[in-house]
Amino acid sequence: MAWDEFRRGKRAKADVQLFEYNLETDIFKLNKELRDKTYWHSPYFSFYVKDPKIRHIHKACVKDRVLHHAIFRVLYPLFDKSFIFDSYSCRNEKGTHRALKRLNVFLQKVSKNNTELAHVLKCDVRKFFDSVDQDILMGLVKNKIQDPGVLWLLQTIVSSFEKGLPLGNVVSQLFSNIYLNELDQFVKHVLKVKYYIRYCDDFVIIESSAQKFESYKSQIDAFLKNRLKLALHPNKIIVRKYYQGIDFLGYVSFPHHKIVRVKTKNRMIEKLKTKVKELQGSAISEDSFNKTLQSYLGVLTHCNSYELREEILKLI
Repeated sequence: MAWDEFRRGKRAKADVQLFEYNLETDIFKLNKELRDKTYWHSPYFSFYVKDPKIRHIHKACVKDRVLHHAIFRVLYPLFDKSFIFDSYSCRNEKGTHRALKRLNVFLQKVSKNNTELAHVLKCDVRKFFDSVDQDILMGLVKNKIQDPGVLWLLQTIVSSFEKGLPLGNVVSQLFSNIYLNELDQFVKHVLKVKYYIRYCDDFVIIESSAQKFESYKSQIDAFLKNRLKLALHPNKIIVRKYYQGIDFLGYVSFPHHKIVRVKTKNRMIEKLKTKVKELQGSAISEDSFNKTLQSYLGVLTHCNSYELREEILKLI
C-alpha cells in the first residue's frame, strides 16, 4: 500500500473513532440535560431539494436527531392506535402503495365493479407544514399526555422551530398525523364519509354521485379554519369521474389499469437521459447509474408500464 493511501486510511479510521467518541459524549450529555431540564434544541441546518417541486428542508444536528427518534419510538404506538385505518402517511404497514390499493378497492365498490359511475373529490391542505399552529398542536398532545416532564420536552421540540413544523424532522411526521387526525375524525364521524383516504396533506373522498361534494368542501374548509387554522388549497380541489383517471400519489388510476402521471414519466426520461450522458462521460459510476435505473423500474412495477419500460430500456 502506498504511503498516502495508508495515511488516508489511518485518518479515516481516526475520524470514525472521533465521531463515535463525540456521539457517545453527546448522548451522555443529552441524558444529563434531560434529567436536569437544561436541554435546548440546536438551530436547524436548512437547504432546498427539488422532488419535483422545491421544498425547504430543515435538518437537526446529530444529538437532536437521536432525541427525535427516541421520542418518535415512544410516542408513535401511543398515538397511532387512535388514528383512523385509512391514514397512510408515515405509519407502519401503510405508505403510498397501500393507499393506492385501498383507493382501487373503494373505487371498485362505489362503481360496483365498473358498472356504475364513481366520482372522486381530491383536496390538498394549503401550506400545511408552514401553517400548523403550535399551541393547537400542544393542546392535542395534552389530550394523551399529562406528564409534566414529557410535555416540557415536547414543547421544547415544537417551539425549536419559529413557525409551523420543519420538513425533514422525524417528529414532524408524527405531529402532522396528530394534527390532521382531527380532520380524519371530523370527516369520518361528523360528515359520515365512508370512502375517505388521506396521505399527509392530500386526501380523497369517493362517492357514487358528486352531489355531496359541495357540502363536503364547505364544511371541511370551515372545520379546518375554525379548529386547526388551516385551509384547503383553492387551486387543488378537483372532482373527477373514475373513468377519467384519478391522479393520486404519483399514479393515475383508471377502471382497468393504472399508469404513472405524465409529469413523473417525463421527469424519469429526462433524468435518465442526463444520467446516460454522465455515465458515458465517466461523471458517475455504473453502480450509481444502475441504482437510479432500478429505482425507476421499481416505481413502474406498481402500474401498467410496458411501453414506458421499453422506452427507458431503449435509452440505455
